[in-house]
Amino acid sequence: MAILKLKPACKEYVWGGRRLIDEFGIDGDKICAEAWMLSCHPDGASTLESGETLADYIKRNGAEILGTNCQAFDDFPVLIKLIDARENLSVQVHPSDDYARLHEGQRGKSEMWYVLDSDADAVLYCGFKREISRDEFVARIKDNSLIEVLNAVPAKRGEIIFIPAGTIHALGKGVMLAEIQESSNVTYRIFDYGRNRPLHIDKALDVTNLKPLNARDFGYPHVAVSDYFVVDKLDLDGEILSEADGSVDAETFLSVLILGGEGTISSGGEALTYRKGDSFFLTAGSGAWKVCGSCDALLTTVPARHAENF
Repeated sequence: MAILKLKPACKEYVWGGRRLIDEFGIDGDKICAEAWMLSCHPDGASTLESGETLADYIKRNGAEILGTNCQAFDDFPVLIKLIDARENLSVQVHPSDDYARLHEGQRGKSEMWYVLDSDADAVLYCGFKREISRDEFVARIKDNSLIEVLNAVPAKRGEIIFIPAGTIHALGKGVMLAEIQESSNVTYRIFDYGRNRPLHIDKALDVTNLKPLNARDFGYPHVAVSDYFVVDKLDLDGEILSEADGSVDAETFLSVLILGGEGTISSGGEALTYRKGDSFFLTAGSGAWKVCGSCDALLTTVPARHAENF
């Protein structure tokens, strides 16, 4: 099969809402905080319509369907989520690959956010307003004033933020976004608004970058570029622009995450309809693809090992 339609894993975290269920058609019960739209991670694997996990499908059909660029990685490199933050998320940080492998037995996490919708006054926190010392960091953790020195970014629809490993960050309540990240589930919580979940202060002190950064410094023509993923945006209004095409070569698979619109996606003699909330996986080497209709989508591929080549 050239096109695989994926069913996401739904995470019912306490801070989540119902928008992913009601607006994106994600299967869930009372809430769905996160929908893992493309995942081979054991904490939440995407499945095919047959019920087989994507990881098992890859194992059964061979690593060739991932593409040659994935040979640089020990396991599937990317995890793609939709997130609905009904309440504030914890202030947290993710470690680098080297630190996470040493202390957690898996890779670390760099990620990007693409804001889908937000309340009028919603914000994202990313990095510090100014450089702070380790002593000030510790003091503000103890007196619960850490938010005061975080860089707050208005959560506007279409906002794109890249968050390298080691960057302190948090989603404010009322934000819905797509997150594309390394395939990792390692998070060090620093502040959690009194929810009484475990905090990871010592490890956070080890890995947090105490200097401010430009989290929106990404390179044209891609939405985001890292060693693990390259993300592009597809916009079709269904009238003036109603078709887009490309080709999936032997170097990488293509993930297509539909954020809005409806139409058909075709490749390798197959054609499937799509709607908001659909996630498709086009296998490496599947050749020409075409999207017809109205479409708001994120396209994700895996680059050759060194992202600076882009």
